Amino acid sequence: MTDTSDQTQIKTPRHLWVVGVLSLLWNGFGCFDFTMTATRNAAYLEPYPQEMLDYWFAMPMWVWALWVIGVFGGFFGSVLLLLRRKLAVPLFGASFLAAAISMLVGMLDADAPRMEGAGVMSAIIILIALLLAVYAGWMSRRDVLR
Repeated sequence: MTDTSDQTQIKTPRHLWVVGVLSLLWNGFGCFDFTMTATRNAAYLEPYPQEMLDYWFAMPMWVWALWVIGVFGGFFGSVLLLLRRKLAVPLFGASFLAAAISMLVGMLDADAPRMEGAGVMSAIIILIALLLAVYAGWMSRRDVLR
């Protein structure tokens, strides 16, 4: 007979599924946006002014790398959150840091073209990335993530 008193199973809170699915959709769109931009999909990029496209395609590789870390770190963090894995915490953390640094670089670049509403959208992206990192950390501390 085995003693199960020290093997208590932490029940997954319902909000984890809600946060996980919503974050997967949010970050999935980020991956889609990156992929359409990186592959220069004409139909997807058609609404953007040429000045913006020229700026994006002239960005140094390290800025593209930050973008990749931001969107794919968030996406795989979402997958791991749904799988209840602790590795979601550093992935969400890396996603937040990459997003914050890349947005800061864009804001400080005097040559960067400015689009109406871009500052608000950047703030929303960074805030959501931060909240996901904090949420995953909270779930990890509560031993919901293994």
